[in-house]
Amino acid sequence: MPDNPADDSKPLPVSTIVPGPAHLWQYPAHRLIAWQPQGVLDDHLLDEIGEWLCTIEKASAPEKRFVDFSRLTEVAVRTSHLFEFARKRAGQLAGVTPVKSALFSKDWVGFGIARMYESLMKGTPIDAHAFRDRVTAAIWLDVPAEILKLEDKPAPLL
Repeated sequence: MPDNPADDSKPLPVSTIVPGPAHLWQYPAHRLIAWQPQGVLDDHLLDEIGEWLCTIEKASAPEKRFVDFSRLTEVAVRTSHLFEFARKRAGQLAGVTPVKSALFSKDWVGFGIARMYESLMKGTPIDAHAFRDRVTAAIWLDVPAEILKLEDKPAPLL
């Protein structure tokens, strides 16, 4: 665990570009992948990220994920679709190493969706937790809080 996740005096770990949806960061030093969806979170966008996660998990899955809902302009996911998505994700990861997924939103609607997903993932390899504070999410993920601001420019893959 970092000595102080809120301490930004040390240089930040470098993120790298990852093939997949826009607004994606990977921090290999922390085995973290972060995604900041923008615009409308609807059934289609949720399915896109699910398909992408399934693809990367077949290669070498990072053990930690951070999803930042702060750039969403609207949440239009049907509740029934979220239930189906959660069931499908749990089945895709059955029998594999557990992953930590921190879902961040200051907005109550986004936070509600994150809490619902958290409850649907109980008892599965996806240890999902909803957060309204980045520092608390960083502590739970055991990463420097500064990287969860997602302000750095990812370096190209070599």
